[in-house]
Amino acid sequence: MTLFQKVITIMLMLVISSAVFAVEHLKLSTTTSTDNSGLLAVLHPQFEEKYGVKVDVIAVGTGKALKIGSNGDVDVVFVHAPAAELSYVESGDFIDRKAVMHNDFVIVGPTVDKAGLAGAKSAAHALQLIAESQSEFISRGDDSGTHKKEKSLWSGAAIKPEGQWYVAAGQGMGAVLKIADEKQAYALTDRGTQIAYADKMNLKVVFEGDEVLFNPYHVMAVNPAKHPHVKYELASQYIEFVTSAEGQAIIAGFRKANQQLFYPDAVK
Repeated sequence: MTLFQKVITIMLMLVISSAVFAVEHLKLSTTTSTDNSGLLAVLHPQFEEKYGVKVDVIAVGTGKALKIGSNGDVDVVFVHAPAAELSYVESGDFIDRKAVMHNDFVIVGPTVDKAGLAGAKSAAHALQLIAESQSEFISRGDDSGTHKKEKSLWSGAAIKPEGQWYVAAGQGMGAVLKIADEKQAYALTDRGTQIAYADKMNLKVVFEGDEVLFNPYHVMAVNPAKHPHVKYELASQYIEFVTSAEGQAIIAGFRKANQQLFYPDAVK
């Protein structure tokens, strides 16, 4: 065999090896609250090993996650803003929407509860106390699922939040909690991120329990009829996994500081 033939043979072997060992990538857009909680770092390795794929996560506010999905820039979307989700489903952007899990929203604040939220009778009452005392409140301000919920809560309390006390950070949930902690301000957060960050901040839960604070998460595939290039088969496998008994058990068993962060909705 000539040197030229040897080189060609080696090159062909490299090409074949690359093809054999190439790993498919599934693109997922999701909310920062899901990512910040640490759940995906536990859930995804199990899925990746089972199907021999790699999940590429884009963690942004829910509004952006939905937009990225509707543009066909990802294969699957995992978010927590039901009304916005259904709007996209009705427009044909997403299909196969399934309930995955839930937790709830809570209001966190300084140890010295200067606005007196501990005595609030409802979420609306809690926000009224913050506004009346003009206690600093840090908002996500990023069109995320948490921000959408916050805006609906202010609307329900008949309050238009404005003034120096109301700060729109335009940041993810983890960053907002850090800002609120530094300023000893109030903030709305999903309980999963609050538990995940509890040992990193001095803020405490000052209001919880109102049924309007329910926080459900759903997963959806990007519609291949609109975007033929998306990996619909992989997206379907992902949806099947996170809603299966195996995936739901991982979600139910995920804990921080011995506290459960999410509760499964697909399999009880």
